[in-house]
Amino acid sequence: MEIKRQGRRVNDRGVESEKTLGRNIKQASQKAGIHKRVTSHIFRHSYATHLLQNGIDLRSIQELLGHKSVETTMIYTHVVAEMNKGRVVSPLDI
Repeated sequence: MEIKRQGRRVNDRGVESEKTLGRNIKQASQKAGIHKRVTSHIFRHSYATHLLQNGIDLRSIQELLGHKSVETTMIYTHVVAEMNKGRVVSPLDI
């Protein structure tokens, strides 16, 4: 379903279009002086990774991301485990 908001077409999720969203993200990242590639998917991936790093349970993340299968969400556990390599110190090593 599409509606018009201030003369612009907007879908039922409040997003004008994926192209428009991508263009807005690109423009905002350029204005912010970010020289890395920034996309809506990268935001989504970063969001899930940060949630997991901050102790949010996998099922909650699965629900937030709309994944049908927890196995899809488990991809982020591997990312976080890789990021934490070398940071985790055994109490026996202290």
